[in-house]
Amino acid sequence: MSRNILILDGHPDPANDRLIHALAAAYREGAQASNHTVHVIRLADLTFPVLRSQADYDKGEPVDSVRRCQDLMNWAEHVVILYPLWLGSMPALLKALLEQMLRPGFAFSTLRLGKWPVKFLSGKSARIVITMGMAAPMYRWYFRAHSLRSLQRNILKFVGFRSIRSTLIGNVADLSNARRMQWLENLRALGRAAA
Repeated sequence: MSRNILILDGHPDPANDRLIHALAAAYREGAQASNHTVHVIRLADLTFPVLRSQADYDKGEPVDSVRRCQDLMNWAEHVVILYPLWLGSMPALLKALLEQMLRPGFAFSTLRLGKWPVKFLSGKSARIVITMGMAAPMYRWYFRAHSLRSLQRNILKFVGFRSIRSTLIGNVADLSNARRMQWLENLRALGRAAA
């Protein structure tokens, strides 16, 4: 079954040699090969302001680039978010984009249904892909994958995402060409399966 897939390439550096860009392209290739409809947002290509106040977050109007991202988020059934681990978390610019996109009135309502806000992005699935300099098991078990867990639980599930899977790619500075090619093929396979 064909799905609408949004790929959010969350690397703020536009340099084409970044592994995140190659992984996003590989996922897109696989998804398109299986007749999924795909749109890609490249964080490095966007210009938008950083939120600086609660009032701005609650009542501010998103700029056109953010509104286009919101439209694609609404359209998507499956969202793939890829980013490098910087200082133990996602790059600040990616967090700033998510703050702009997933604001009240778009991603959730401040009105409550029982004790929880109404979630406007219910039913979507996601795949989070994180690259890092350390070994992936070290990040997952010693550091408890805190940025991954925060994105899963505190952001995506909060706005209604149901199924959220992850792929962790460690020791990226030491990846051999063969291992890099294997990761790219893994992402193509995930794209074909829209997983």
